[in-house]
Amino acid sequence: MKEKLAAHAIILAGGRGTRFWPRSRSRAPKQLLNIVGARTMLEQTVARLAPLFPAERTWVVTNQEQAAEVRRQLSRLPASHILAEPLGRNTAAAIGLAAFHLAHVHDDALMAVLPADHFIADAARYRKIVSAALQVAETPGNLVVLGIPPAHPERGFGYIERGEVERRIHGAPVYSVRRFTEKPSYARALVYLATRRYYWNAGMFFWRVTTFLDNLRKLLPRTYGDLAQLSAAIGSSKYRKTLARIYPEMENISVDYAIMEPATRRRGDPRVFVLPAEVGWSDIGSWAAVYGLEARKAGDNVSAGTVIALDASGNYFWTPEKLIAAIGVRDLVVVETPDALLICPRNRAQDVGQIVKRLESQKLRHLL
Repeated sequence: MKEKLAAHAIILAGGRGTRFWPRSRSRAPKQLLNIVGARTMLEQTVARLAPLFPAERTWVVTNQEQAAEVRRQLSRLPASHILAEPLGRNTAAAIGLAAFHLAHVHDDALMAVLPADHFIADAARYRKIVSAALQVAETPGNLVVLGIPPAHPERGFGYIERGEVERRIHGAPVYSVRRFTEKPSYARALVYLATRRYYWNAGMFFWRVTTFLDNLRKLLPRTYGDLAQLSAAIGSSKYRKTLARIYPEMENISVDYAIMEPATRRRGDPRVFVLPAEVGWSDIGSWAAVYGLEARKAGDNVSAGTVIALDASGNYFWTPEKLIAAIGVRDLVVVETPDALLICPRNRAQDVGQIVKRLESQKLRHLL
């Protein structure tokens, strides 16, 4: 009887979270903040996964600016499990970095690749689906993704088109994937919803280390070769210098484009599978999304501190150190930090990232 492969969680935690400015900064981005609830998004992610992945089987890929804070928040993790990229090179490189580190310690293992900054309402159901996905991923060659049933015709997400039911695990269907589609038009997203064959791609992937590295070698050979050089230096005094040398030269491409999409175009038996995950998911992509999660009913004012409202409704306030007195204002986002104040309509919250770009262009680094 074959020994069961150990499953490891690889948490991707290197993003900047520009749409959560002014709270989110380069050293303290969205995933390292308590955006929803008392704990940070990263702490919530690790706690949610803990029943499946203890600390010794949890890894975080972050960047050098954020690594110290990640270590502080996740002090129970082995120091060697917090991998710091010298600069961002998208998800294919980040996952490849983790895969080579895993292969260095264990010849093979199961990988659950998960974002650090998403909200999951039904954690127990989520863990059951993750367990089922890992079961599918045990078969060599299989690539597995979770699909979020779309709630509305969202244009900002990638979509997954399902094929046939290939198997069932505890009664839940596992579908083959026909194709991945990136950020459709509103009209196309409406069509996707009507067919009931499409899911949002939330960036949650499952496979064996050997399966991923084999695909990386075939589909992204330059990145594979660069990381193979780094693998030889893991645990040695040459590691940091080798990492700093090779990383800037690596391809900047997502795992979706680099591996998942080409894998669906191969002939033969399906190798890419999707499991529907109706778990109360949100990527919490803006301050407006935070309001949507925290407001108990339409028109509520949501505030981190004390608020007195007169003829004011639908507002989100983050000013925990001050009383807010709101008169006659509706559907606003107001976020205060010691050095900045954001005020915008809730329906323009997606545009906060444009402010960050403006600050960058004006070289106002102290505000970033």
